Amino acid sequence: MGGTMKRWQLLQGGRANLELAEVAIPRPGPGEVLIRVSAVSLNYREKLVLDGAGYSDSSRPFVPTSDMAGEVVAAGAGAHRFAEGARVIANFQTDWVDGPLPRANGGVRSLGGSAPGVLAEYVAMPESWLVASPRTLDDLQASTLPCAGLTAWTALVELGGLRPGQTVVTQGTGGVSLFAVQLASAMGARVIVLSGDEDKLSRARALGAAHGIHRRHTPDWEKAVLDLTRGEGADHILELVGGDNLARSAKALASGGRISLIGVLEGFESRFPVLPLLQSQGVIQGILVGHRRGLENLVRAADQLSLAPVVDTVYSLAEFPKALEHLDRGPFGKLVIRVR
Repeated sequence: MGGTMKRWQLLQGGRANLELAEVAIPRPGPGEVLIRVSAVSLNYREKLVLDGAGYSDSSRPFVPTSDMAGEVVAAGAGAHRFAEGARVIANFQTDWVDGPLPRANGGVRSLGGSAPGVLAEYVAMPESWLVASPRTLDDLQASTLPCAGLTAWTALVELGGLRPGQTVVTQGTGGVSLFAVQLASAMGARVIVLSGDEDKLSRARALGAAHGIHRRHTPDWEKAVLDLTRGEGADHILELVGGDNLARSAKALASGGRISLIGVLEGFESRFPVLPLLQSQGVIQGILVGHRRGLENLVRAADQLSLAPVVDTVYSLAEFPKALEHLDRGPFGKLVIRVR
């Protein structure tokens, strides 16, 4: 397949250096497929990557973003997992199919990081990186699953073993948090959401959250969680803030509960007193998105639970810088680029 396409790229770090370039459509190599990209959703990680120097170990030009939905239009030699016309999404962590997180040889690569990103009209990649899209979601919605959706799913289900009747606390109303609200409440858990915005709290309740705690009005939110759970504490806490907030999460934890360490809004360092964790015999687990089998399980769950991911705003490919400005302001739900 010849011809040219548009893609966003960086020749050096920093979002001021982004350019919408015209380049040749890639050819799929052995074991690869060519995908016509329909939609790309943005993550908070885009800010970390673009406003830093990008990833030092990534090739130049650097193509940003990780979360893509599209359609297989051609296959390289030996590629047979997907028929032409198949709707697919790409796993965020490219080579992690199942089992424990590989640590050797520098660990796993991720799209839009140490592996090339997907903000282009066409991408070629190994077929093993892909998963069939949910039948019940369009491409704009499906593009939101690989990072935010899978992170929530890994924390709550793959590693957390979520059960009906348990209590889940999630922090803020970003993509991971809203997926946690939707998935956990659909699976029969009670969800408590923390936010500093009354309007976002009421919208989270409309999505299925049982309770909202206003972080500014109730800075000691861990006491409110204990009150709401009759002193028992929460079975699952998605720690999306980091920093000193982890101390409050540890105090709000039920006996045998789990804190999933996900967010770095307040930096990559955390401090907390050990005694509350000793008293609850709680677990703190780091979450690095998830593997392909987990994404396949999430796709099945999305179809089964009639999940409708929250999309805040849809932008055109040319409007990517405008979408990044919206990301800076903090959307409710996902920002999606409609590529075609």
